[in-house]
Amino acid sequence: MDTIIQQDIKRIVAELNPFKEKIRNKSFLVTGGAGFIGSWFCDALVELGANVTCVDNFSNGSEEHINHLMQKGNFKFIQADVLSFTTDEIFDYIVHMASIASPLSFSELSIETLDANTLGTRRMLELAVKNKVKGFLFTSTSEVYGDPPDENIPTPETYYGYVNSYGPRATYDEGKRCAEAYCLAFRNRFNIPTRIVRIFNTYGPRLDTKQTSQYGRAMAKFIHQALKRVPLTVYGDGKQTRSFCYITDQVAGLLKLLLLPNLDGEVVNIGNDQEITILDLADKVIKITNSKSEKQFLPLPKDDPRRRCPDISKARKFLGFNPHVSLD
Repeated sequence: MDTIIQQDIKRIVAELNPFKEKIRNKSFLVTGGAGFIGSWFCDALVELGANVTCVDNFSNGSEEHINHLMQKGNFKFIQADVLSFTTDEIFDYIVHMASIASPLSFSELSIETLDANTLGTRRMLELAVKNKVKGFLFTSTSEVYGDPPDENIPTPETYYGYVNSYGPRATYDEGKRCAEAYCLAFRNRFNIPTRIVRIFNTYGPRLDTKQTSQYGRAMAKFIHQALKRVPLTVYGDGKQTRSFCYITDQVAGLLKLLLLPNLDGEVVNIGNDQEITILDLADKVIKITNSKSEKQFLPLPKDDPRRRCPDISKARKFLGFNPHVSLD
């Protein structure tokens, strides 16, 4: 796995080589930097010569994701909650990723999820004002769209969303929606150069497998179950769809959104626009792993989105973004 990650980081760095001078020796604060996407983001920045400060409380991230960076001279880790983190350092860029992202976790840690996305975002924006940052990137989510109707699939950034503010997913969905509003408010009042990315399902090494028996993180869960030769748990009839973006494509897109000029205030979808049903994903994993696992069907959780597929035409236009890694 380490070899795979090293090769993938090299691919990200090669794609971002034109931005190397904008990154080298610049200071980046990355909250949630020990998480799945956050740790890859830190890896790429460190390799490109940035000075990276990673803040994480390990509620969702893992020390294993960043252990290899601890001895790097241009990487510093601070274990802290984003709500209590303070610093006198000056940063060129702030990337606010701190959040709880799996359905099981944000139902069990509902208040913490809401706080990280609302109060945490406000605190990072206040720090951005103090630092007069060159760029502020907030990682939002496709969940702000809720359960869009078929005429809004693929889903563009202009779709306002169909979201239950009082349901089991509300603290995550509405927390991210509120955080987007905070970004807009701070941009309007303080002229903070904010950029918002709505991330669609992303997968790759380091994707959380600690809760593979529970609903959520279907890709990691299916692989884990197939390799253990236990039934793959499919919720509902499995005809709900998702669109899976490989981590290298996602991180390259995020960094381009942060660093390219003339994008302040923009909201951009980043993901893969190849849609697949969960049932087909389960079959694909069984085939690739040569597993004898069967499929077990369980009741569909409340408010589970029926379809999820991004319209990435804006990312293609502004970022030159195009997913390179197919699901297969």
